Amino acid sequence: GIQAAFVDIGLERAAFLYVTDAGADAEEYARMIEEEGLEGKMEFRSTTQHSIEDILQEGQEIMVQVSKEPIGTKGARITSYVSLPGRYLVLMPTVEHIGISRRIKDNKERARLKEMVQAIKKPGSGFIVRTASESVDKESLIADAEFLELLWQNVQKKKETASAPALVYSELDLIFRTIRDMFTTKVDRLVIDSKTEYERIKEFVRLYLPAMLPRVELYEGEEHIFEAYDIEAELNKALDKKVWLKSGGYIVIDHTEALTVIDVNTGKYVGKRDPEETITLTNLEAVKEVAYQLRLRNIGGIIIIDYIDMEKEKNRDKVFNTMQESFQEDRVRTNIIRMSELGLIEMSRKRTRENIMRTLCEPCSYCSGRGYTKSATTICYEIFRKIRKLARTTKDKKIIVTVHP
Repeated sequence: GIQAAFVDIGLERAAFLYVTDAGADAEEYARMIEEEGLEGKMEFRSTTQHSIEDILQEGQEIMVQVSKEPIGTKGARITSYVSLPGRYLVLMPTVEHIGISRRIKDNKERARLKEMVQAIKKPGSGFIVRTASESVDKESLIADAEFLELLWQNVQKKKETASAPALVYSELDLIFRTIRDMFTTKVDRLVIDSKTEYERIKEFVRLYLPAMLPRVELYEGEEHIFEAYDIEAELNKALDKKVWLKSGGYIVIDHTEALTVIDVNTGKYVGKRDPEETITLTNLEAVKEVAYQLRLRNIGGIIIIDYIDMEKEKNRDKVFNTMQESFQEDRVRTNIIRMSELGLIEMSRKRTRENIMRTLCEPCSYCSGRGYTKSATTICYEIFRKIRKLARTTKDKKIIVTVHP
C-alpha cells in the first residue's frame, strides 16, 4: 500500500501520516536536519523500508504535530517528530541531535554555536540552531533553551490529562510568530494600530528582544493604517495575474490544480540595442520579480517559468545563475532546474500553507472558478435551442424569455 496512516486529530478531514514520519528513523531524520537545515523536516524521506503496520495499530493514541496545513481538498500532513521553535533554537525533544542552520556559512561560527548548544542540551533531546543565532551570546541561547524545555514540560502535562483527539500545544499567534521569526536588526520599524496588541508586543519584545524595543511603534493616524502605508493597493496587486516590470515588460501568473505557470513578455519594452540584449535584460528583471512574487503570494508546489527565448548560451546561464541567487534568502526551500532548450525553468517551492489567492478569494459565482464566461453569442444560441426544445413539448402559445439587460 501507500505505507501511511489516516489519523483522527479532531478536524473535518483525517490527517495523513507517512511511515517515515511515524518515528522509526530518528537517527536518519537527524542527519537530514544536519544536511538540509530547518527545511529538512518537510523533505524527510527515510531510505529504510518499514511497514506502517509494524509501527502503528488501529485505535492507538500517538502524539503528532502538524507539519503541513490542510490545502484545498487535502488533509493536514502530520509527523511524530515534534519540534518546538524559539527565537534562536528549535527544540527536538525526541531526537538526540544538534543541527546548525545551513544559512550560517562561517565554519568558526558554526563550531562556536554547536559547542555552546552541546553544553546546554539534555540527554535524549536535540536542538536545531536557527539563522538568528549567528553572533548571539551564550546567555541568550540558554534562555531560549530553558523556555523551550519548560514549554515541552507543559505539553507533556497536558498530554497526560487530555482525551484524544485533543490539542496539547498551539503555535504562537500570527503577531508573535512574525516577531519571533522576522523582527531582526534588518527591520527598521514594527508598526501596529491596536493599542491592546501594542502593549502585548512591547511586553513580549521587552522579555525576548529588549534591544529592539525602540523600533516598536503605535500607529495613531486618522486614516486606516492600510491606506497610510498603501497596503490595500499592494494586496490588490498581489491578486492580479499580470505584473508590470519597470522596463515595460511584464509577467503573467496562472494557477492550475497541478502547478503554477509564469509567462515573461517584453511588453512595451523594445530596447535601443539588439533584440537578444533586450530579451536578456527583460528576463533578468523578470527573475527578481518572480522571486519576489512567489514569496509575496506564498506560491508553492511545482512552478514553471516561461522566459523569452535567448539564442546565446551565456545569456541562458546568466538568467539561471541570477535566479539561483535571487532565491538564496528565501526562507522556504526551493529547487531550481536548469533552463531547457525552450526557455523553460522548472522549480519547486515547499508549500506548507495556502497561497494568497486561496486565502483571500473564493471561486467566482458566475464562472465557477474557470476564469471566463460564455460569450453573449454563445448564450443566445443556447437560448434558441432551449426555446425550440420547449416548443416541441409544450402546448402553451407563448414562451417568455427573461434576460439580463
